[in-house]
Amino acid sequence: MTKKQKRTLYRIILATVLIAVLHFLPVQGMWRLALYMVPYLIIGYDILKKAFLGICHREVFDENFLMAVATIGAVILGDYTEGVAVMLFYQIGELFQSVAVGKSRRNISALMDIRPDYANIEDEEGNLEQVDPDEVEIGTVIVVRPGEKIPIDGVVEEGSAVLNTSALTGESLPREAVPGDAVISGCVNMTGLLKVRTTKEFGESTVSRILDLVENSSMKKSRSENFITKFARYYTPAVCYGALALALLPPIVNLLMGNPAAWGEWIIRALTFLVISCPCALVISIPLSFFGGIGGASACGILVKGSNYLEALSQTKYVVFDKTGTLTKGVFRVIRTVPAGHDMDEKKLLFYAAYAESYSNHPISKSLKEAFGEEPEPGRVTDVEEIGGHGVTAWVDGKQVAAGNAKLMKKLGVPYEEAEGIGTVVYVAVDGSYGGYILIADVEKEQAGEAVAALKKAGIKKTVMLTGDGREVAEDVASRLGVDEVHSELLPGDKVAWVEKLLAQKKAGEKLAFVGDGINDAPVLSRADIGIAMGALGSDAAIEAADVVLMDDNPMKIALAMRISRKCMRIVYENIVFALGIKALCLILGALGIAGMWAAIFADVGVMVLAVLNAIRCLKIK
Repeated sequence: MTKKQKRTLYRIILATVLIAVLHFLPVQGMWRLALYMVPYLIIGYDILKKAFLGICHREVFDENFLMAVATIGAVILGDYTEGVAVMLFYQIGELFQSVAVGKSRRNISALMDIRPDYANIEDEEGNLEQVDPDEVEIGTVIVVRPGEKIPIDGVVEEGSAVLNTSALTGESLPREAVPGDAVISGCVNMTGLLKVRTTKEFGESTVSRILDLVENSSMKKSRSENFITKFARYYTPAVCYGALALALLPPIVNLLMGNPAAWGEWIIRALTFLVISCPCALVISIPLSFFGGIGGASACGILVKGSNYLEALSQTKYVVFDKTGTLTKGVFRVIRTVPAGHDMDEKKLLFYAAYAESYSNHPISKSLKEAFGEEPEPGRVTDVEEIGGHGVTAWVDGKQVAAGNAKLMKKLGVPYEEAEGIGTVVYVAVDGSYGGYILIADVEKEQAGEAVAALKKAGIKKTVMLTGDGREVAEDVASRLGVDEVHSELLPGDKVAWVEKLLAQKKAGEKLAFVGDGINDAPVLSRADIGIAMGALGSDAAIEAADVVLMDDNPMKIALAMRISRKCMRIVYENIVFALGIKALCLILGALGIAGMWAAIFADVGVMVLAVLNAIRCLKIK
């Protein structure tokens, strides 16, 4: 508990004890009123102060005003116990709500633990000095010891270590860091000593951007929250005027008809009406539900930029995927090596292809070198010539080697055999003779097929894949993963055009989500109803462009994000229906004189406590 919550608890306990004692004291008249004022002011002085300040600032109609009028009215009419009890139970409800919000904030605080307290800088004598991360300039070498958080994004200069990314991804995924590797703030150094040269200021580092995103998520309100805000703005004045009418009109009508006015009875009913009408349950529980949903999602490595996006996720019926980096790893691997003759085996074929491509940084070249398994020796390769759209030629150990596509073989006049299988084909010729082919393909993510199936199970009407890859490769990946529709050989502008078409086809109230890697999909992420950036660990483009950011490469998190949003919205609607239903029933009973002040206390505090308890369920994510 915070100090403020503890003080409130002590006030509640003291007021409860005093009320119990006063209830049995045989004191009447002004002395009884004076004695009851002690627990009343102990428990309610802050509510009275807020109500007074609200009146001074011309913001009269709020729950503090309702409580002040209702309790003061009850005391004036001689119902001292009920007046003080209403204020007491209201404070109990407020304390309960404060603890619940604190629990939600602590859930998000688990994410906030990634904020580093200091950065280590080595002085001229080799001693480490702890400085504020905000003071570290770009290009400074910082030292990260085992067990410490990396405070600022940078590149490893010296040392190697295993990093724990769980604070960012929601899962304990160890990642090795060696000299030359880029590392991001928020990761925890598990093993060795690292020296990191910073590439960003602290304010622009990954950890700062993520914390800023989560802290400001409450600024973007959902339609449900906006409805509650507008509802309370008109509802509270309406019930205040209704209570005034209830206190005045029936007695006046009775007087006109020649009957006793019974002012006291109708004023009591009006005060009861005021207590019942307090909209605390809605005003508190709805934002708390969204806050809990965003907090629960962030603990799973899913960053939602606002409750409006959380609400939009629950209405999503169409999911459009980018292929490379989203459903596939974006890492090319050799999946088949087919030598052509007796004097050529798989090892030799990979040797010639890897050496011919050794000076290229293209992903295909990297996959050939990785499959060969040895680092090519530069001195064995000469006269490298890259032929655009075809491949490369080079001299390797005195032999002329050509490695490329079918167009290169035709250009050189080398007869070749058509490759079997779907993927990128590298044909190899040595001294003008066909040596064989190597088939390379992008590797699908292990969870991709399961993720698509989970989305369909969650009620997604159609899944679509948009890619710049060739038709055969795209259709093969889509069929294996169970994607309903695929469009291939697209430029970034073509993807936007397809999303526009799909947006035009969907029904009103349905949302379309686009899932991309966030680096080259910013236009489409911005155009979709909701943009989801996949595998955005350290990607500034993803954090900027997307509405929902998945911090790791697991596509199963898409279905999890939708499940969280739907659970959150279900709880929001439950609280709205429950709170309004109970309020309406008790208001009618209070106006008729059937429900007294104790029923009013339940309708206000009891409903609020139950609604807050229900809202806390948003934090529990399986």
